[in-house]
Amino acid sequence: MHRFTRWLQAPDGLKLGESALQISGMYCAACTGIIENALRTVDGVHEAQVSAASQRATVRWDPARTRPSALINAIRGAGYDAVPDAAAPAREMRRAEHRSALWRLFVASFCAMQVMMFATPSYVAAPGELSMDMRQLLNWGCWMLSIPVVLFSAGPFLRGAWRGLRSGRIGMDVPVAIGVIVTFVASTGATFDPTGVFGHEVFFDSLTMFVSFLLAGRYLELRARHRAATMLEGALARLPDTATRVEADGSLSEVSVQRLVAGDRVRVALGQAFPADGRLLEGQTQADESLLTGESVAVDKPLGAAVVAGSVNLGAPVTMLVERAGADTRYEAIVSMMRDALSQRPSLARVADRWAAPFLWIVLLLAAGAAAVWSVVDPSRAIWVAVSVLIVTCPCALSLAAPATMIAAAGGLARRGVLLQRLDALEDLARSRRMFIDKTGTLTEDRPALATTRILDEGVDAPGRAASLAAWSRHPLSQVLAAALPPSGGSWSAIRETAGEGLSAVDEAGVEWRLGRAAFAGATESDEVQVWLARAGRPVAAFGFDELLRQGALEAVQELEREGVHVTLLSGDTPQRAARLASRLGLKDFIGGARPEDKLAAVAAAQQAGERVVMVGDGVNDAPVLARADVSLAMGQGALVARAQADAVLVSNRPLDLIQARRTAGRAMRIVRQNMIWAAAYNAACIPLALAGWLPPWAAGLGMAGSSLFVVLNALRAGR
Repeated sequence: MHRFTRWLQAPDGLKLGESALQISGMYCAACTGIIENALRTVDGVHEAQVSAASQRATVRWDPARTRPSALINAIRGAGYDAVPDAAAPAREMRRAEHRSALWRLFVASFCAMQVMMFATPSYVAAPGELSMDMRQLLNWGCWMLSIPVVLFSAGPFLRGAWRGLRSGRIGMDVPVAIGVIVTFVASTGATFDPTGVFGHEVFFDSLTMFVSFLLAGRYLELRARHRAATMLEGALARLPDTATRVEADGSLSEVSVQRLVAGDRVRVALGQAFPADGRLLEGQTQADESLLTGESVAVDKPLGAAVVAGSVNLGAPVTMLVERAGADTRYEAIVSMMRDALSQRPSLARVADRWAAPFLWIVLLLAAGAAAVWSVVDPSRAIWVAVSVLIVTCPCALSLAAPATMIAAAGGLARRGVLLQRLDALEDLARSRRMFIDKTGTLTEDRPALATTRILDEGVDAPGRAASLAAWSRHPLSQVLAAALPPSGGSWSAIRETAGEGLSAVDEAGVEWRLGRAAFAGATESDEVQVWLARAGRPVAAFGFDELLRQGALEAVQELEREGVHVTLLSGDTPQRAARLASRLGLKDFIGGARPEDKLAAVAAAQQAGERVVMVGDGVNDAPVLARADVSLAMGQGALVARAQADAVLVSNRPLDLIQARRTAGRAMRIVRQNMIWAAAYNAACIPLALAGWLPPWAAGLGMAGSSLFVVLNALRAGR
């Protein structure tokens, strides 16, 4: 019925819909509980899971009692927005969200620069140089420029704080919003009445700078999430929209793939993706299943062989019998597993959010207590002291401590060829001691290499003949052979390729040559040889291929082991080939012949044992386990779905960048701790001064700005 909904059978026989929705307006982990509570109030909703990291919701509902529109309305009623997780509306929502975030950042940054220009004379002027009238004029200019920052740019913080308070959940938005409001109100009072209870000091420069810093961090995070979503949509577009169905009378008709059912016959042209799971009824071919398996070598598909949706027909036009279509295909099952794992993974809250609620209550109690005490000691200074306490404890440094450092680290990694897509992954990466690494395309090149050449007849130019004949084939092994050996100058005629077997051709002397499998070339099967060359029915050469380790793969694995990381080789290839590669790398732990569900189970078992798991992969079959792992990395040339679900992408395709990524993450988390300690020390030193009335509001504002500047400058070290 809906492309964003799949249908499940509950244990009691009830038919349930499971819909995937994309959400906008989420800014902290507290939003997850608000949206889940709103969805659970809808009649007919059985289960609701929301992921803060991916901004997606997975909802199971009873079609007899509700509709997807009711789910979306419930989310909108909670103050957020949602659309079905389908490409067109999701793209439009992302564009609108990006435009809004960019405008808010531009307004805050532009106004902050103007406010700083107006505020500079008050800081640099000597006593008596700046008249009171001129000071007031400058303050009025700062006030006018601060209004759009508070009403427009700071809108996400104010709305987030209101939603949190209304639902009883306090996140970092609450103390930020209180700091913004109090600073603006106190500065506005000082601007309108310099002799009133708020005094004559204004803090518009600190206010606008603070909002600009926070919006810049959120904008960079937004860009990373949108990039991942765009990559996922590109991957899901791999399946064709239509298929050529063979009707009962033998005629052909173009139909939507959504209309295919088990028992249909479908014609699949050369170069087209198979639209469903099934088996070949007519013809034989080869299929590229790298999108699903991560393995680059084309798979032979003789008559009657099984084919899977999403794989590409490379050999010849064929006719297939549909056995599973739509949501029942292996491709859709993998995508569903990926979404399930993504929804189940708990989001990593900001370090500052852990302390937001107690910090807020302590600040409010201190400010209220100070106002009460000073209203008895010196009523004229009560508001002055309370404002100083609130300003000096405004969580600027606390809010910037983690995001600024993570953003700087992400920039440094990007310059080294590692694209970070989820900033929170740095913490898990720094603390991880267990890593699963896929084989093909990750530790090895995505194409095999010619390993051995055995000449059986020295009287013929076997290597040259093999290279020139292999050049006529698109088979991956033939292409490697043609590239690795110098071709001979002979000519060929009557060239014929038999899918799954090999090539045959006649030379200028009328002698038939064959290049391909052992049986096709009249040879005996051998584990070390994959391709044979035969002349006139007699084998004359044999060629063995092996996987080629990526440059730096051995060094990367050895360095990880030295740093205390337990590395496990995880592969969908045969256990024998996985064991052979593990031996070359010096790894004792490996899993071969692993299906997507096997990989997911291995990672889940490690997590249940209390380990933080890192997964490195490149194929679509790696996408579910990449989503489930605590932190995941994908190779830049891997499948789009794998790259979309990874927390980081090794665009350089260098395994050694894994080491650099872990070290950068470790340095970033050390700097985060330094920033948090600084923020705590700053508050511990300044709060007593403000309570004692020794720290005027202007000094509190200057201290807040200086503290934030220190945190940002220290954070920049994470990107070196």
